[in-house]
Amino acid sequence: MIDLVLVEDDTRLSTLVSQYLENNGFSVKVFGDSKGLIEYVSSQVPSVVILDVMLPDIDGFQLCKMLRQIYQGPLLFLTAKNESIDQVIGLELGADDYILKPVEPRLLLARIHALLRRASENHLKQSNTELASPHILRFGTLCIDKDSRKVTLNNDDIVLTSHEFDMLWKLAENPSQVVKKTTLYTELIGREYDGIDRSADVRISRLRKKLQDNPKNPYRIKTIWGKGFFFVPDAWD
Repeated sequence: MIDLVLVEDDTRLSTLVSQYLENNGFSVKVFGDSKGLIEYVSSQVPSVVILDVMLPDIDGFQLCKMLRQIYQGPLLFLTAKNESIDQVIGLELGADDYILKPVEPRLLLARIHALLRRASENHLKQSNTELASPHILRFGTLCIDKDSRKVTLNNDDIVLTSHEFDMLWKLAENPSQVVKKTTLYTELIGREYDGIDRSADVRISRLRKKLQDNPKNPYRIKTIWGKGFFFVPDAWD
């Protein structure tokens, strides 16, 4: 059984979702609010967390931020808040996906499985020490260690989520080349790019902030409009 945490204050919806997921091989722990959630996730470390935005005791965005201090596994929002800015905020805070209510159960299940596949692939990549490609990339004061999944800049540790690290590694192993958005979505996010989804853009934005790039005029990780992103190898001195 795959352990999953569902944070949803709508009792009817949480019952329907949890029953559907349990019928498809998940063990679901339901919370109606944030009470006891942090302690539970810290001790049990579920495989997936599904989080509502509008909760009775705390804003879901704030709760996501708190969870990301202790939990790096797959986390997705399931919410009725359909403004694009809400989706951007959720992704910037570290969510891996953002799904709007009402959701078709099979779509929710497919998104969960996609996140789990990506997490499993990341784990295999991390534990595989027999890869032929270099495990450490250095560009000036930037060092990226694939085995330890550690990043340092100017000798300071840069804390990245698993998805952020994978995106940085993908760009850095292809320096001075345009990495297409379609490639990032299929290989790292786990779905086809529909031309609208901003998940990749948000993760790049987070990387720029953490890597001290200029958000208004980036010179380390550039956006090539209509194509993808470009890692500048000589911009890290």
